[in-house]
Amino acid sequence: MYSPDTTKYLIHISLTAEGVVEKPDVVGAIFGQTEGLLGEDLDLRDLQRTGRVGRIDVQLTSKKGETRGEILISTSLDRAETAILAASLETIDRVGPCVAHVTVDSIEDIRVSKRRKIVDRAKEILIERFDEGAIDSTELLDDVRQSLRIEKIGSIGEEKVPAGPNVLDSDAIIIVEGRADVLNLLRFGIKNSVAVEGTNIPKTVIDLCEKKTATAFFDGDRGGELILRELLQVADIDFVAFSPRGKSVEDMTRKEVIKTLRNKVPVEYVREHYFEGSAELPQDLRIARGGEEREGADRSGMYPPAKRPREGPHRVPQTLRDHIDDVRGHHIARFLGSDLSVVRETQSDEVEKAVETIDSSANGLVIDRPLDQRLLDRLVMKGFEYVAARDFKGIIKRPIGIRLMKMGS
Repeated sequence: MYSPDTTKYLIHISLTAEGVVEKPDVVGAIFGQTEGLLGEDLDLRDLQRTGRVGRIDVQLTSKKGETRGEILISTSLDRAETAILAASLETIDRVGPCVAHVTVDSIEDIRVSKRRKIVDRAKEILIERFDEGAIDSTELLDDVRQSLRIEKIGSIGEEKVPAGPNVLDSDAIIIVEGRADVLNLLRFGIKNSVAVEGTNIPKTVIDLCEKKTATAFFDGDRGGELILRELLQVADIDFVAFSPRGKSVEDMTRKEVIKTLRNKVPVEYVREHYFEGSAELPQDLRIARGGEEREGADRSGMYPPAKRPREGPHRVPQTLRDHIDDVRGHHIARFLGSDLSVVRETQSDEVEKAVETIDSSANGLVIDRPLDQRLLDRLVMKGFEYVAARDFKGIIKRPIGIRLMKMGS
């Protein structure tokens, strides 16, 4: 969000919009409605270009047709310039087509915050670190075992990409963003991860994806989504594991990592979310949308069963893919909880009525019918995190707070 070396102040701004808007709408309004307002010296685009203003961080939530959120802007300007910049943002009165109200809540002095943290940490060190407490043998063993795991991280290929020790020997690999993600997975005994380190996907990773079952596992933020878009264009990915929104793989606990990987979904169900026109896709990627076949693909355009786990005829649904397979072709809909349990099952043409009375524990929907804008807006207002549908018809705006997956016919 900001560079600790140069940032002096952090502007905290609250936003209210009379309608559903998204982050790009807010950023566009900030630049569009302040352009030329303060002259060349305080032009926001020039300030960002020269590094005197950091990137604009926007967090939004939409409920009952209204959007509220917080905007954070870091600056290295002086106090007067920062105050003028902050005041100019309060002149914004529209975001997209919606009436908006923008208010500066506070301007935080980063240096003061740092000093407070230093004082607090010094107190902790004075109290805790000078204590010659008893040695905990269990803690010592855990530390040693963890260090052994971390020491096994290596690099592979001409690009020297960070990877776990089992990547080359394993039949399956997990693709993550950076070295810190590989290290965190090693702490939990997961030794078959490899890092792409940015949107320029290394050829080593692309080659590995051709030979092995590959799962993409990126951070639950905009950066992770951009890397996933790039990866889907150049590599043969089989599954996608979606991190909780706002969570980084390097910061996730063992329980969170295991749960996220267990709930991975086949790439065919998420590709529609990232590519609008199949004509723009490379040949190898168009097959997932029924555009054409290639050697080794079955008639549906998917990869052969050897690339996908076999399932018994009477299994209890354990993953999102299980629920999609159960619902497809039966004209039913399932409301799912955070643990993928079935909260309620109903006929697909009665979903609108069920949404109004559904339990608050439901945060996902799998439905065997096309989804329209009206139903999507209702799901967003109810706080749903994802929906898998046969198709999406008349969707003009895709809210950023919900993930859309096309499950196919």
